[in-house]
Amino acid sequence: MSKRVWLITGCSTGFGRELVKVVAEKGEIAIGTVRKKEQIAQLESINPELVKGIILDVQKQDTIEQAKQLIEKEYGRLDVLVNNAGYGTLGPIEETSEEEIQRQFDVNVFGCVRMIKLALPFMRKQRSGNILNITSIAGLNGFPGVGIYNGSKFALEGIGEALAAETRHIGIKVTNVEPGPFRTDWAGRSATYNESNIEEYKETAAKNMESIREVSGNQIGDPVRAVNAMYEITTLENPPVHLPLGKPAYKRIGIRLAEFKEEIEQYRHIGQPTDYTEEELEQMG
Repeated sequence: MSKRVWLITGCSTGFGRELVKVVAEKGEIAIGTVRKKEQIAQLESINPELVKGIILDVQKQDTIEQAKQLIEKEYGRLDVLVNNAGYGTLGPIEETSEEEIQRQFDVNVFGCVRMIKLALPFMRKQRSGNILNITSIAGLNGFPGVGIYNGSKFALEGIGEALAAETRHIGIKVTNVEPGPFRTDWAGRSATYNESNIEEYKETAAKNMESIREVSGNQIGDPVRAVNAMYEITTLENPPVHLPLGKPAYKRIGIRLAEFKEEIEQYRHIGQPTDYTEEELEQMG
């Protein structure tokens, strides 16, 4: 088999840049996307023979089309798509502007769908491929002060699950990768903070936003170990649809599952008896 071709979005820093390094170290081709021309040379310096830097903005369809044409012309195949480009907007839902909400979803949700639509024709033709959606533990559990970000990642989680079910039979494998806190720029310069001025949110949204800001740069998660896990997933015959990353992610998911189950069972007596009875269904024909 020829070298696998990867398309990785958001490669100027963080997970994207570290994953490019791993892919090149494995002798595979990494097409990494950046948004500034001067970042191309920096990215390609990792390995000029195996790393290709391109300008791509997931909000701009014309740049996505250019990337598709380049892949068709130079490689003729696409084996792995990593939907890594994204950012976090923090702030109380009430105090986050409509414009910022739309931007958050356009990047984190619609941008990923645009990339998926780029990748699928290649992968359907090959009857093989991997799609990794870098979501978040915030895509499985809502937190005060990050509600809009939560919403975007919850959406991507659902899209990824559905896509896995739609494409598994033709050899396309989809995994939602759910990092906990990692030492990247997510909570630093990459984040958008919508400060809270409403007193009622002082002990909820504002407090959690401040704790996120304070831990930036001191997170327990190692980005290098994270991207090695991402690479390993693409080598498995039957990769999972969900891959949490880091101990905090597994701890939080465990708590969330227990809370969810308890809540569902507690109110089953109200929610479950809302179907037609067997007798009513018989009468309705």
